[in-house]
Amino acid sequence: MRVRSLISALGFLCALGAAGLFPSAASADYAVLRSGTRLHITGYERDGERVRLAVEGGAVYVAAADLVAVEPEEHFAAVPVVPVIAPGPFGNLIHAAAEKHGVDEGLITQVIAAESNFNPRAVSRKRAQGLMQLLPTTAAFYSVANIFDPAQNIDAGTRYLKDLLARYRGDLRLALAAYNAGPDMVERYGGMPPFPETQKYVKLITGRMNISTKN
Repeated sequence: MRVRSLISALGFLCALGAAGLFPSAASADYAVLRSGTRLHITGYERDGERVRLAVEGGAVYVAAADLVAVEPEEHFAAVPVVPVIAPGPFGNLIHAAAEKHGVDEGLITQVIAAESNFNPRAVSRKRAQGLMQLLPTTAAFYSVANIFDPAQNIDAGTRYLKDLLARYRGDLRLALAAYNAGPDMVERYGGMPPFPETQKYVKLITGRMNISTKN
C-alpha cells in the first residue's frame, strides 16, 4: 500500500508551482479540496491560477488555492472540514449530499441560493419545487417521495448535478446551463443557450464560487 503524508495546501502548491507544472498522477488518486470534498482523479496539472483535474469522462477546473492535497487511492488522511458557507439550517444536509455523491458542497450551496434562496417550500411559475427547484418529472426520476422534504430534495438535486457534470464532461458552465434551462436547450444550441436568464444564472454561481471554468 502506498503511503503519502498529507501536505499542507501552501507547501503542496509551492512545491509543484516551483516546477511550473502539476505532474500527472501515476494512477487513480483523490484530489482533496478545501471544502473537504474528495474527487476521484486520474491526473492533474496546473493551468495558470487554476488546476485541471482529470476525472472519468472529462476534466474539472478548480482554483489552485482550493486544492489542499492529492492522496493515493489506498490512503485517506484526515482533512479538517471547512464549515459550510451556506446560511440557513441545511449545512449538514448539503455536506452529506456532497460526500455521498462527490459533488462540491460549495456548488450545491450556491445552486440552492440561486434557485430558492433556501426556502424549502419554494414553487416557481414552471412548477419547479423545493430547495433545489426540482421539476416533478426530475423528482420522479430520482425517486423522490416528498419533493418538499429538504433531505430528499437536496439529495436528488445533487445527484442531478452530478449526472449533468458527467454528461458535459466536467464543464461546469454547461452543467449549470442545463440545470437552469434543461439539457434539451443545451443540445439544441450546441452549448450555452442564448437566454439572458440562463447566462446570468451561470455567471452568478461561477462568480460566487470564484472558479475558472472551461470555455
